[in-house]
Amino acid sequence: MEIFLNVLIGIGLAATCGFRIFVPLLITGIAGVSGYLNLSSGFEWIASYPALVVFMAATVIEVIAYFFPFIDNLLNTISTPISVIAGVMLTAAVMTDINPILQWTLAIIAGGGAASATSLVSNGTHHASTIVSGGIANPFISAVESIISVILPVLAIAIPVLAFILFILLLFGFYKILSKLKSKIASVRSY
Repeated sequence: MEIFLNVLIGIGLAATCGFRIFVPLLITGIAGVSGYLNLSSGFEWIASYPALVVFMAATVIEVIAYFFPFIDNLLNTISTPISVIAGVMLTAAVMTDINPILQWTLAIIAGGGAASATSLVSNGTHHASTIVSGGIANPFISAVESIISVILPVLAIAIPVLAFILFILLLFGFYKILSKLKSKIASVRSY
């Protein structure tokens, strides 16, 4: 049962990496420093004070940068592979007392998959929003993603099952938004 909960925590943290890379790292570090979350051997550095300072500075810069249209699209493009790496790392970091082969297999499949899914949905939403609204709606989308990237990892650590359900609902919701934006793009191009 503990492995299952650790996988759910990892998926919740990794999924958030697809929206913002440094927010889940910061929240994981805070949870580790406070003793609320145990980290695997080799990942204790995430819960160190120097790492928290770096994560906090990077989080502020990342969140602010996403509020600028077109810069957000550039960030989404370059952040996709980094978010997958961060998702795999965070998933592996929360899997304690597990065989390393299983730890890394689950981290790559579950963590990498969750980070990839949210990153692709985020990219598509930002790009479609830029086309449809000329970038005017992008700050709103960025605000929603920033809020989600705080709530989801906190829930993932505190209530992993609820966070996983929320992750699935968020993917579905963003997919629906993306589908509507694509329809608008198609209708604009048909003129």
